[in-house]
Amino acid sequence: MNIFTVIILAAIMIDFLLEIVSNRLNLKALSKELPSEFENVYDEDTYAKSQEYTRVNTRFGFVTGTFDLALLLVFWFAGGFNWLDQWARGFDFGVIGTGLIFIGVLVLAKIIISLPFSIYSTFVIEERFGFNKTDAKTFITDRIKGLALSLLIGGPLLAGIIAFFEYGGSWAWLYAWLAVTAFSLVMQYIAPTWIMPLFNKFDPLEDGELRYAIEQYAEKVDFPLQGIYVMDGSKRSSKSNAFFTGFGKNKRIALFDTLIAKHSTEELVAVLAHEIGHYKKKHIVKNMSISILHTGIMFGLLSIFLQVPSLFDAFFMEEMSIYAGLLFFGLLYSPVETILGIGMQILSRKHEYEADEFAVKTIKEKEEMVNVLKNLSKDNLSNLTPHPFYVFLNYSHPPALKRIERIRELT
Repeated sequence: MNIFTVIILAAIMIDFLLEIVSNRLNLKALSKELPSEFENVYDEDTYAKSQEYTRVNTRFGFVTGTFDLALLLVFWFAGGFNWLDQWARGFDFGVIGTGLIFIGVLVLAKIIISLPFSIYSTFVIEERFGFNKTDAKTFITDRIKGLALSLLIGGPLLAGIIAFFEYGGSWAWLYAWLAVTAFSLVMQYIAPTWIMPLFNKFDPLEDGELRYAIEQYAEKVDFPLQGIYVMDGSKRSSKSNAFFTGFGKNKRIALFDTLIAKHSTEELVAVLAHEIGHYKKKHIVKNMSISILHTGIMFGLLSIFLQVPSLFDAFFMEEMSIYAGLLFFGLLYSPVETILGIGMQILSRKHEYEADEFAVKTIKEKEEMVNVLKNLSKDNLSNLTPHPFYVFLNYSHPPALKRIERIRELT
């Protein structure tokens, strides 16, 4: 058997088995006893509901994961990639046009095949647990807009990468790296004002007690407050959240309207303090720098493996191509991505602790941050007792209980 076949197949199966093991451990870790820290927040029914929500999503994740794996293996070993390549070449559109057809068909097929699962998740699971606020019109228009953006933005980017590797010679990886880096920075800048509003309304926070409290806090910590917006999260879900996006003059803090509706002014200031903590601790810059470096390494390795016939033989390809190589290298690179992903999760959890610490040290009462974490956990039916191995593999944020324990240790 081709060595690349063995490596890629082993990587896929190990990743799948890790998910099964971690999910099983996570379900076993569900405790019937409510953690004492949450006794004043959860009642018996809400706690039981949160555990059932974890069970249902875990089972559903197993079904979708198994289906995706089976589909990939059947398509792979039935020679589907070569068949699609030969079909795409039949249009005689050149390497770039053929590549766009090849990748585009795979992406479109994935969207169509996964659509029933998305519908079930949104209109059955999320509806059952009282989260779903999405109507059929919004669901459909979201997918149409997403597909349109993929064509208008993703298409030219993919075409550019193929062109660089086809015509750029030995420095193609560097040109592609610089282009993708520039593209990412531009997207970070324009997304808050041009792309995100295509899906949600972002209204400036009105004058009043909350805005005044936020402005006072921002002045206290010397944060250049350029925009506080209320996002209509209730259009799709009753879950609550807040996030920081963009940079430069286009950076903004967005609060879900559901968050504002469920929390006091003091708690909302604590939420903002946490988000500002990410900015003050330069987490966004650090993450972006790591992402840029990772992209460069990935393109450098890609330039090597695009010249290896055995990689294409592993997928039963009759001819080598840049566009198919992009996909096959992605599968070959998956073990590295898994390891890097775990590393980024660890770093992300560290950043969350640091942002919590910043918030607690700069707001009047650290108990407000504790209250926010408790109420968000209840509102979102979070798993209060996740297994450490599951957290290790999947959590970008520390579990709420761990965050609360760390906050209580702060002086």
